[in-house]
Amino acid sequence: MLIHPMPNPIALQIGPLAVHWYGLMYLLAFAQFIAIGRIRIRQPHIAAVGWKKEDLDDMLFYGVLGVVIGGRLGEILFYNPAYYFAHPADMIAVWKGGMSFHGGFLGVLLAMWLWGRKRGRHLMDIMDFIAPMVPLGYAAGRLGNFINAELPGRPADPSLPWAMIWPNVDNIPRHPSPIYQMLVDGILLFIILWFFARKPRPRMAVAGMFSLLYGCARFFTEYFRVPDYEVHFAGFTISAGQMLSVPMIVLGILLLVVAYRNKQQAQAPAQAG
Repeated sequence: MLIHPMPNPIALQIGPLAVHWYGLMYLLAFAQFIAIGRIRIRQPHIAAVGWKKEDLDDMLFYGVLGVVIGGRLGEILFYNPAYYFAHPADMIAVWKGGMSFHGGFLGVLLAMWLWGRKRGRHLMDIMDFIAPMVPLGYAAGRLGNFINAELPGRPADPSLPWAMIWPNVDNIPRHPSPIYQMLVDGILLFIILWFFARKPRPRMAVAGMFSLLYGCARFFTEYFRVPDYEVHFAGFTISAGQMLSVPMIVLGILLLVVAYRNKQQAQAPAQAG
């Protein structure tokens, strides 16, 4: 059995200036977006439609705003509105943790739509392009959650080799759920999506695959995490994270169906000719 190391959430402090690990994880997430994006731009089917390095830098500015604002608003509205409305000063305390992926996802959608309007690009082309760059950023965020000793797991069998006691919670062995989500929702999803996106796909297919896979992965890993709250529906009990993942699963299926149906319809006249 393991014990959470409970590291200092402050990575570096110089006088009144404190640099938090959580903030550094977001910086790492944005850095990998640029690094992975530059590799993706060199893929022949991506270069063929005119993506350039300059697009990444400009897009990142919009994306950062979408992630931070959307992620924080999602945390406030989706997960803990009562607390934040009772403590409004904590709404801006992002260095303490507390960012909703689902809120950030919506924030990025809006940010990319605004960027696309400025640059004359279709929203779904943008989402297809950036989808493979998202999972590793998500993984970095979950590592930040673990460092902050946030999102403790559900009680685990003490015989589980990696069962972990979280001293800030209790003395019960628990699943290290942020690590599960980092590995499954983040790294594993990146590997699958990266190989899927290496070949030309119809518009909406890569974004649809991301939405479907993330929704399914998050729904699964939520079983190991203490839920923020639970929802009862048709005799089933699911967590808040699972409830918010269901629309992503549905959206992913719809996007994939439409993408490949449009591809078949486009191919039919050519075959007939």
